[in-house]
Formats: sequence, structure tokens, C-alpha cells
Amino acid sequence: MQTYLDDATAKISLLQENLGKIIKGKPDVIKQAITTLIANGHLLIEDVPGVGKTTLAHGLARSINCSFQRIQFTSDLLPSDIIGITIYNQEKHIFEFRPGPLFAHIVLADEINRTTPKTQSSLLEAMNDRQVSVDKSTYPLPKPFMVIATQNPLEYEGTYPLPESQLDRFTIRIRIGYPEPEAEKEILLSPSVELQPQQLSPVLSVEEVLSLQDMVDKVRMDDDIVEYILAIVAATRKSEKLRLGVSPRGAMALYRIAQAFALVDGRTYCTPDDIKQLSIPVFSHRVITTQGEEGGIDDAEGIIQDIAAKIEVPL
Repeated sequence: MQTYLDDATAKISLLQENLGKIIKGKPDVIKQAITTLIANGHLLIEDVPGVGKTTLAHGLARSINCSFQRIQFTSDLLPSDIIGITIYNQEKHIFEFRPGPLFAHIVLADEINRTTPKTQSSLLEAMNDRQVSVDKSTYPLPKPFMVIATQNPLEYEGTYPLPESQLDRFTIRIRIGYPEPEAEKEILLSPSVELQPQQLSPVLSVEEVLSLQDMVDKVRMDDDIVEYILAIVAATRKSEKLRLGVSPRGAMALYRIAQAFALVDGRTYCTPDDIKQLSIPVFSHRVITTQGEEGGIDDAEGIIQDIAAKIEVPL
């Protein structure tokens, strides 16, 4: 196992270094993005414009020798624009399916909350089952498959908030935040061409990413840590501050991403600190506070943090 761990650590380090060339001063954000990738999950990046949401998504895709599609979500976008469409081939006299941009290894759903709920829901089957159904036929998506969505949490005019069923498909939600002064100075002094994702070269192959995803399953999760996860989940369902607690899918997401986080950290086992740290980005977008949308992101995160802090930590 140590040999496999050393190999995984070396590959993950290459990814981190490559992304660090264009995402300055945000090692934790890079770590969370890579963790989501090898956990075979989906990532929601929610932050104000101009902090590097699209750059992070594009850079992660460029760091892997895989197919990548960027979809700019707008109010007039249709589900067929994403999934694809069946057309009649007059030469062959048959109907043929023409795949849409969703048929890529990494799909960037830019400003996902600017399209209608009908178009948003076209991603549900793809994110959950890694397949698409069109005209009674099912088409598998490539492996690995990851949706990286971005949205602005402050500007709501002309947007359609993601429903709970859609949010629940995202393994983790992160915010990038403004850079520290030194990092921002480095950004200003760097030639603009060097900060473009297009300048990155692939450092991992598709096969290597799939190998890392397989390794995640081998990371040890002790029974007492599983009980710790379940205790936090149960507390969210009983909390007087929450109208909707964490679903079983949310518990599974925390289990899986904790394993991936440990692997990225160079360990073959999970710790209670992993669970406490990850419970906020994994759970906060899956719950609804008693104040509803007025509660905002910070309220949900604060409630999850308080719940995790009150649960007895296994020794």
C-alpha cells in the first residue's frame, strides 16, 4: 500500500503545482478541487465575479489530458443544447443521436443559476448516474466525468436559484475568496499570458485519474468515524435551526470525500478532523435553515459548524 500511496502523492503533487501556476495564494481551494475530482464528485464554486472560479475549473481540466467543454448558461438555453439531439439522417434513412457538450470528461457549467429550472434539471441524470437518456435510449458518459458549476451568490436578478434536488448532486460547495495582499501583488506583476489556463500542459492522463479514484476506496474509515458522520447527520435532522437536514446522499458524499481528502493529504486513513473540516462544505448547501433563503450561506455554514463542534469526537 505504501508504494501505491507514494505514487498517488506524486501525481497529486503534480496537479497541485500545475494549478498553483494560475491560482495564486489559494492552496486550500486547489486541494478541495483535486479532492472532489478523485472522489468522483461534482464541484459547485459559489463566489463573486473575478476571483478565479472559471480559471480554476478550466485549469483543472487543462491539467488532465481529457476532453473539456464549457457551457455558458443563459436564460434561453435548452436541455437539448446541453444533452444533444436526435436527427434524421437522410442518406442512411435512420435517426442518429448527436451528443451535446455534456459528453466530455469535465464540463464547466458557467453561471448555472442563469438558466431555467428545466435546463438545470437536464444535468440531474448525468451527475447522478453518469448517463443520459434520450428518446428511450441510454448513452453512457465518459470516465471520469465531473461537473464544475459556478454561480454568483450576490446577484439574483434574472437568475433561477438551484433547487434542493440539484444542489444535493454537488459533492462539495466552495468559495474562493479574495487573495491575500502578497498573492494579489504576485498576480499583478505576473505577465497576463502566464495566468491563462490555456498555458497549462497536462500532467496526468485519464487513466491516472481513474487509478487515483480507485485508490480512494482503499483509504481506511474506522467504525467510530462512521458513527461520528452519522451523529452529525442525525443532529442536522433534529436541529431546531434547520427545516431540512442532510440526506443519505449527503452522508455518502462526506464519507467518500473524506477518503479522497486523506489520500490528497498523503494518508491511508481518515481522522475525525477530516470529518469536522469537510462537513461544512459538504453539508451547508444541502440543508435549509428555518429562515429559508434569507438565512444565506453564512448561516447554514455556522449552524453546521456548531453542530459538528457539539458532537463528541471519537478518540
